[in-house]
Amino acid sequence: MIRKSLTALALVAAAPLASAQTVSMCVFDVIGANGDFYNMAKDYALEMKSHGVDFQLKPYTDEGVAVGDFNAGQCDVVAATDLRTRPFNRFTGSISAVGAIPTYDNLKTLLATLAQPKAAPLMKQNGYEVLGIIPVGAGYLFVNDRSIDTAGELAGKRMATLDYQKDAIHMVNFVKATVVPSDITNFAGKFNNGSVDTAYAPAFAYEALELYKGIGDKGGVVDYPLAQLTMQIIARDGVMDEKTAQQSREVAWNMFPQAMDLIKKQESAIPDDVWIRIPEKDIRGYQEMFRQNRLEMRDGKNGAPDVYDPKMLGLLSKIRCASNPSAAECTAANRE
Repeated sequence: MIRKSLTALALVAAAPLASAQTVSMCVFDVIGANGDFYNMAKDYALEMKSHGVDFQLKPYTDEGVAVGDFNAGQCDVVAATDLRTRPFNRFTGSISAVGAIPTYDNLKTLLATLAQPKAAPLMKQNGYEVLGIIPVGAGYLFVNDRSIDTAGELAGKRMATLDYQKDAIHMVNFVKATVVPSDITNFAGKFNNGSVDTAYAPAFAYEALELYKGIGDKGGVVDYPLAQLTMQIIARDGVMDEKTAQQSREVAWNMFPQAMDLIKKQESAIPDDVWIRIPEKDIRGYQEMFRQNRLEMRDGKNGAPDVYDPKMLGLLSKIRCASNPSAAECTAANRE
């Protein structure tokens, strides 16, 4: 009798494991399996086991290859930056709209909103679904000359620009800098060997990609968040049922504190004298310049690419104005 009871208990305990859904995930981390963001994907996968999903992770150091394998059906899910995942969901892909999220508090408000069940319909587009969004950090301008501290100083400078990032190409052309087509695997090398004057990346690149070499004795990091980069977990429609997909987004949202601890550690690793501080009056000017560019890239006007989602820009405008209601944009006739 006791033996039968123990056997029954063992079967009950094993049942969740037996019914766990196996899902393959291609994970981009420029460092690979030893990278911080791959480790975060592992933490996410571990948490999802309690929701009946067993993720099989495969690391990629080339983001284009990771997304390509996802497109080819080599994996059910891909975890990559929103710079690459925008074609799957224009709404969440517009989180990195230039200058649209000036603070991490604004980012926290946004991601908390997107993790709510009522936002679930916006997570589905074009046969794909966003299963989670995790911060990677603000993107900063790394320069090899500290005199490059205004938009005007960028004119004529060579900028490493991801060749698939249409909004960045538009902005580089707008400030009359020179686009040097690059990708995630070679932009750091170009900056470090002097082939370009500036590069754009989150703080982790200072040490992980050795951008301090390109900065040298004369350069620095402009202390202004050009955009907020995120890692987005994208699945094909139907890979997860609606309940599990929502649980997945909540698991990713609950990782926000962990992600921010990592980002703050990476930013504090950049020596204080390397940061280039921007005067407040200049920041206000840049904010309006970026806003006008966002409007152009929302509407596809004045030769700008049509890349930003109007709903996301409207939501971000509400978040900014809730935190800074006296900003000029909050009463502008053409508010986003």
